[in-house]
Amino acid sequence: MKKENSGSAKRRELEAVGVKALEASRTELYIAMRFMGAALMSLKYEMDLSTVTVGTDAVNIRYNPSYILKLFIEEPGKLNRTYLHMIIHCIFRHMYTSAFYEDERLFDLCADIVVESILDGMDYPCIYRVTSDYRDRMYARLEDELKVLTVEKLYRFFSTEGKELTIDELERAEREFKLDDHSFFRRIPKDDPEKENDEDEKIKEKLISPLVLREIKDKEKDWEKEAKRLQSEIDALSSRASDKAGKLSFLLQIQNTSRTDYREFLKRFMILREEGGIDMDTFDYGMYSYGMMHYGNMPLIEENEFREVKRLKELVIAVDTSASCTDTLLEGFLREAAKILLDRESFFQKIKVHLIECDDRVQKDEIIESVDDMESRIGKITVEGGFGTDFRPVFEYVESLREKGEFENLKGLIYFTDGYGEYPEKSPDYDVAFAFPKDGDIDDTKVPEWALKLYV
Repeated sequence: MKKENSGSAKRRELEAVGVKALEASRTELYIAMRFMGAALMSLKYEMDLSTVTVGTDAVNIRYNPSYILKLFIEEPGKLNRTYLHMIIHCIFRHMYTSAFYEDERLFDLCADIVVESILDGMDYPCIYRVTSDYRDRMYARLEDELKVLTVEKLYRFFSTEGKELTIDELERAEREFKLDDHSFFRRIPKDDPEKENDEDEKIKEKLISPLVLREIKDKEKDWEKEAKRLQSEIDALSSRASDKAGKLSFLLQIQNTSRTDYREFLKRFMILREEGGIDMDTFDYGMYSYGMMHYGNMPLIEENEFREVKRLKELVIAVDTSASCTDTLLEGFLREAAKILLDRESFFQKIKVHLIECDDRVQKDEIIESVDDMESRIGKITVEGGFGTDFRPVFEYVESLREKGEFENLKGLIYFTDGYGEYPEKSPDYDVAFAFPKDGDIDDTKVPEWALKLYV
């Protein structure tokens, strides 16, 4: 009994030491960067001897007290950096997306590279570390290839044939960028834990209980809100203070831009009109059954052969084929255009859709006039252009088509682009959306106030 009490007292002592060290680190970070205050206060502390270091599950910082105490005494700057490293993981919700990647080890590395690139761009002495030549070379290579570093882009890059990391390269990159234990990231077990063998005992220890899993799941919305608040907070800082935060605000802007459901987006372009087809909403089964029952094959009410529906009839889709758009980007633009066109639920049977390819002029106008024509035409589109970018010729061309009576009541235009070009000054009398790749090299800062921004 005495031994048990002694053990409990020792555990409480270790917990207290760990908490004090973590709280001291949090205080130093808060004094240096007040805008991070809410995020820094969002995690609780829990001693967890299943790890030899420290990690987070988005709700708790789970720590080994020996490791935390050693860092606090010998490398307090590294403890500060590790703390903020975990907070950035939460803000970008890496633990919630890890389950969707097949190669967990590669995902972990990509997440760490993104977080460390953010921290290396921040100008605060409390998290400073000397950047190695290896790290500088890695950043230069990745930024040259990808422009913007996100987990999705890095994972795709390192999964591309010919660019995969060897075991030695992977281990070296992990030594360079890893600071925390990712085993607490929320991952859905691939197999039933009951069927796992004894060799998986270590994995079992780190599987999250259903109650904690529910708490972690509920916490995701809080971190999503915190990411948006943090972006606003940084944007409101003075330019000098904002510069000290590095590229955090820019990456938050990419993170906080949600993907758009085209059906919801296209609703603003739809019109109400009658279309052939049985209208089940106005069909009276009671009267129909009464007639069939009492008069034989003589229903009292026939089904309505026309119905009122709200769909698209006319639309212009412009695809930027200028030199600034890479082949991969153009392929993505055409794939998104096809996605719109092949959504039969959004269009009437008889339509008029102009699919325009353009750079500094209109290069090609593919006209689609029926839903049945979509599939046969969309696969035969060829890209023309490759010069500079000027958005104005498309609007001038569309206006000339309207003057010729090509459209009855044009409601909208979607322009797929990277944003580098000259925008028209005058607003047309139909809705316009400039569609940008969500995590690509774009310039959406000059989009006129009258136009919508769509990220795909």
